[in-house]
Amino acid sequence: MTSDPRSLPKLLYIEDNPESRALIRRMLARDFIVLEAADPLDGLELAVDTQPDLVLLDINLPQMSGREVAARLRTLLPDTPLVAYSADDSPQARERTLAAGFAGYLDKASDIDTIAESLLEFLGGKRETLEDAGHFQQDFASELVARLEGKIRELTRSAERNEFLNEQNKRMIVLLQRRQRLLEAGARVGQVITSILDLDELLNVSVRAVCEEYGFASAAVFLLDAAGEWAELKAGHNAAFTENRLRVASDPLVGAAIREGAIHLTSNEMTLPLVVKGQALGALSIRSNPEEPLTEDDQAAFQTLANQAAIAINNARLLRDLNEANEEILRNKTLQAIATATGEAIHWVGNKAAPIPASAGRVRDDLLEMAALFRALLSSADEKTRAHLGWAAAQEVFATLEAVRPDKQLPGSPLPLGLESILEDLDIIEQSAQTILDIKEDLIGPARLKQETEIDLARLVRDTVFEMGLPDGAVSLELAESLPPVFGDARQLGQVFNNLVKNAWEAMNGQADAHIRVRMRLAKDGKNILSEVQDNGPGIPPNLLEKIWVSFFTTKGSRGGTGLGLSACMEIVNQARGKISVESIPGKGATFTVVLPVSEKSSPSSA
Repeated sequence: MTSDPRSLPKLLYIEDNPESRALIRRMLARDFIVLEAADPLDGLELAVDTQPDLVLLDINLPQMSGREVAARLRTLLPDTPLVAYSADDSPQARERTLAAGFAGYLDKASDIDTIAESLLEFLGGKRETLEDAGHFQQDFASELVARLEGKIRELTRSAERNEFLNEQNKRMIVLLQRRQRLLEAGARVGQVITSILDLDELLNVSVRAVCEEYGFASAAVFLLDAAGEWAELKAGHNAAFTENRLRVASDPLVGAAIREGAIHLTSNEMTLPLVVKGQALGALSIRSNPEEPLTEDDQAAFQTLANQAAIAINNARLLRDLNEANEEILRNKTLQAIATATGEAIHWVGNKAAPIPASAGRVRDDLLEMAALFRALLSSADEKTRAHLGWAAAQEVFATLEAVRPDKQLPGSPLPLGLESILEDLDIIEQSAQTILDIKEDLIGPARLKQETEIDLARLVRDTVFEMGLPDGAVSLELAESLPPVFGDARQLGQVFNNLVKNAWEAMNGQADAHIRVRMRLAKDGKNILSEVQDNGPGIPPNLLEKIWVSFFTTKGSRGGTGLGLSACMEIVNQARGKISVESIPGKGATFTVVLPVSEKSSPSSA
């Protein structure tokens, strides 16, 4: 035995049993370099690649028998001895094996202990002889032919089966490609229709998109009426129906699809129910071109389309109903606000006008009494008095007295002149008239012809607060530097901040720690200026947060106020394309926020 493993002869063992391969590997490790293959095909490839000195193989192998492998190896390795290692105990197993070209035959059951010595002998040139070899060789040839014939039949059947499967695969590929096209078309249609929220537009776009994307001849959408008895044609593209209303209980296509909740299919027409959460909405009817008839395989793709359409229709309906409900609510609120404003207006004007008649009556009575007093005093005037330049004017006054109140006589008791009373009544008349004029100004002021220019809003607010003359420290200004200008009417916007600061100061009603903070900064988007007027007063109750914007509504009670300041602020800010809002926590004050857009000449988008 040589000490160099590289000089050992190479032995290739072809065996499908791993335990047998492991046993041979241990038994022959000292005498051979053992190469292994688990199946005949790998063994043949390994034999060509490694050129072994001897091949040991099992007879019963998968795919090919050991004798078939030997026939191939004799061609590939004509000088390499082949030794069979088998447990085949059938009659003449050795003879059939030797006839296949093996140099020897070893029995797995009896030759295991001497296998190394036996293989070395075969490597050294030993060959087992076979009597009547021609007979066994002829049998071996017949066996090969029979095996070959069986393989041919098997291959033929496999080829036929493969051809059948190939045709089926082609058909399946065509179906899958068609389904893929339908699904892609459905996805495109779904993307279009799910982005439309107007019901009428949705229905018309849906039928047109179905025809264009799928290449259909026509499409139509029927929706159930409120009673669920009729399916009404709501939209159609190239659709030709003799009737626009179909009775659900008797119609064989549209009605049947709705009744049964199932697809109805003919050779070129398909009707799909439109259902959302178990509720039938109507049906989608489609008609294909004659050259591309509809099939049952198409139903899944079109049902997906119908489901998307049903959801889109239902969403559009819900949005329409919601908009109608909102419009009704808004209409009712508007009418309520108008009624409230009208009542408040009548109430305010009535309150402010009420003192005028009484005051005017008192002034008239006082003047008549004064005239009667002077007439009595001048009735016995001397000649010098009668010669006075004012005598004629006094006579005219007395003549007016006679014409207005001929029965007016001087009361018997002493009378004051009444001048102070007259002045007080005139003050009441003046104040009432001025209040009415203020109401008129608040009502129509924002509608006057505006003089819009670019405005330095921070400077405008600073000047407005200064001119209000509030106590020192009552207002703190936190105005950002270098703010871009806004565009609007300076007088009107100044009035907005005047009203907000004035309302805040009056809301605190002289409380000891009364303080107002006015903040101003540029919004993050760079397109708006945010202004906040915050007080630390009692705040606004939640139930009044919406009412404060209504004309003539006021919380000041006997402390005055027309109730038009905030409504005027809202109108002015809206006209300036801005927004005004309020947040308040009772007991912690209120914050009014005014958002005004930066002038387009100064905004980043105009640069």
